[in-house]
Amino acid sequence: MTHARTRPRPLSLDEVRARLGEPEGTATDKIIDHIDDQFRRFIAHSPFLTMATSDAAGRADCTPRGDYPGFVKVLDAHTLAIPDRPGNRIADSFRNLAENDGIGLLFLIPGMREVLRVNGRGYPTDEPDVLARMQTEGRTPELAIVVEVEQAYGHCGRAVIRSRLWDPASQALADEMPTAGEMFTAQLGLDIPPETLDNALEDGYRKLY
Repeated sequence: MTHARTRPRPLSLDEVRARLGEPEGTATDKIIDHIDDQFRRFIAHSPFLTMATSDAAGRADCTPRGDYPGFVKVLDAHTLAIPDRPGNRIADSFRNLAENDGIGLLFLIPGMREVLRVNGRGYPTDEPDVLARMQTEGRTPELAIVVEVEQAYGHCGRAVIRSRLWDPASQALADEMPTAGEMFTAQLGLDIPPETLDNALEDGYRKLY
């Protein structure tokens, strides 16, 4: 099956600025180059982040990372470490960082509208002292991603408010979705009952560490 491709007209940065205008001073003044006490506290309470990387050609990837609150460690005011927990082993983020060390993080705290953004340079490490700080459920990760912080700033809660992300009523949207097993069997053309894959996924979720 072929799918028609739609490509709306791209705008130049000048055209975008003509529509948006220039940012207010507070929007740029709040950006700092380190993790201060307030951001350290935010990271200590965050159980979830999204991590954006891209390869040498600029092809982007964004991956979710989550664990107990404070799973990301602040090594010092300019350095973070993110544990690499068991996953699909595709290693997109590691491959990208080998080609392009730019990295962007977005930290969330359940129930909080504001988010924390951190941008910088990243690389993998197997430094034992770093990994030991990330032991969870008796397991120590094999690798961690170190982030050298270049920018850190809080982002206002408009997107979270508009999305009603923390509104319990929004969880009803999940009931309208097919299960993961139904989606994957359809996409991959698998000749197995969807519930078989759902059960396998649930079994895997029980082995998070």
